[in-house]
Amino acid sequence: MSQSCQLKRDTLGRLVFEDAQGNIHVGVHPVRAFPITALNDGIGIMNQSGKEVFWYPDASKIPAAEMKLMQEELEAREFMPVIQKITKVSTFATPSIWDIETDRGPTRIRLKGEEDIRRIAGNTLLIADSNGLQFLIKDATQLDKVSKKLLDRFR
Repeated sequence: MSQSCQLKRDTLGRLVFEDAQGNIHVGVHPVRAFPITALNDGIGIMNQSGKEVFWYPDASKIPAAEMKLMQEELEAREFMPVIQKITKVSTFATPSIWDIETDRGPTRIRLKGEEDIRRIAGNTLLIADSNGLQFLIKDATQLDKVSKKLLDRFR
């Protein structure tokens, strides 16, 4: 980040960005360009209207204190549990109920249709449940044998 740009929190906890021209942008939020496949390949600072006010092409070059602020915001915005195991499915037709284990604990999701399982890149899958929550499978080839067998019935 340029020395003339600064990201900080105000007394209300909002992120505030001061750009190189001295313009103050209150209530900004960071957005990753590729939140699943390339975490460090660019972060935009967006204003409350969704307009980009600054672009970081390489997140690894952001000063640690400012990156910490961004990480706090990104973690809240990018809530995406990672599926570690599929323990049971109610039926091999859709809609179906899946019992899964995630990095945030066990849960149950409802899959409306096979189109709710999307391949992102390589063996990475994104599964949308009927409530609109997104669940990530980082590498389908790394799942246990039972999980792979259940998942293959839907792909």
